[in-house]
Amino acid sequence: MAKLETGTEDLLADLEGGVLTLTLNRPQARNAMSEGMNQALGQQLAAAELNPDVRCVVLTGAGQGFCAGGDVKGMNERNSGSGRPVSIDEAIATQRINQRATAGKLFKMAKPTIAALPGAAAGAGLSLALACDLRIMAKTAILTTAFARVGLAGDYGGTYFLTQLVGSAKAREMYFLSDRVSADEALRLGLANWVVEPDELAAKTAEIAKRLASGPAVCFRYMKENLNRAMGGEVDECLDLEATHHVHSASTADHKEAAAAFVAKREPVFQGR
Repeated sequence: MAKLETGTEDLLADLEGGVLTLTLNRPQARNAMSEGMNQALGQQLAAAELNPDVRCVVLTGAGQGFCAGGDVKGMNERNSGSGRPVSIDEAIATQRINQRATAGKLFKMAKPTIAALPGAAAGAGLSLALACDLRIMAKTAILTTAFARVGLAGDYGGTYFLTQLVGSAKAREMYFLSDRVSADEALRLGLANWVVEPDELAAKTAEIAKRLASGPAVCFRYMKENLNRAMGGEVDECLDLEATHHVHSASTADHKEAAAAFVAKREPVFQGR
């Protein structure tokens, strides 16, 4: 396993077997976001997207939680007037850039992304989890939008991702009321793909991540773009995009290897080409 330098203790990065694991590392604050964490996360995701050695990205949290969202204590300190004054325009511009670099990148990057939740995902932490392609939850983990409880409208794309996953009515309920959603309920709603016992989370995550990292990377890139475009695209646009990507992927070495393996009745060995 190769440990990568992130520039902050608030985010840990490890690369092994094509799987980049990014760990939000402020367990004493339930992994609430810090400025350093957010900047490092954006930088690591940007590098991962261009690194051919990264075939899958796992986002998880240290300790008993996934991510409590924004650092409310830090917000209170800023509201009390400590630190450099920041205009509303500057704050909005910074927030937009950071959201695209983190939640936006997890959703759009041309590689599979997994959120592994050992515990609560709240507020912007929930948004980051929903931005990933797949979610694996410990049975004891919970989800909550939480924003209404702290007088905030919500950020990091949660309204978009949640509406796409559960529909507008349920998303409104979850945002307005900020109730806690259990892991079993999350599975029923389609917010979680797998729910496991807490001590099985690491093994299940490694199993799924290994399958994705050893899969056909070019195919996954086009597949993810097709799926994302289908969320808002017009049907003929989606059909045309699928045709282009399908024909292109048919020319890859991975497809030729899979066809040969099928005839030989063996498992294919994908190279990501």
